[in-house]
Amino acid sequence: MKIDYLQKALAYFNTDKPQWYGWKKFDAQGNKIPNDQRMCYECLILNDDTATMPTKAEVDAKIEELKDAEVARKVKKEEAKAKLIELGLTEEHLKALGI
Repeated sequence: MKIDYLQKALAYFNTDKPQWYGWKKFDAQGNKIPNDQRMCYECLILNDDTATMPTKAEVDAKIEELKDAEVARKVKKEEAKAKLIELGLTEEHLKALGI
């Protein structure tokens, strides 16, 4: 499953305003933006006038933080799996545990 880091990052901004952002449907020339190209920072719009638009740098920093946390989580999971095997569990045990 591919993680949508942009939307995960945006969830950290304006937390008191549900659905504060959306995506442009048309570009500056009035051309329809294809759905597969709309979900990017450049197409971000505010749905709530009281919300604050985060800067691209803020969003990019949050995305990097989330990616780093995901890598750290995977490393910790592999370390835990190796430790359990070291303690005598088998691959079958780990599979039974969903690890």
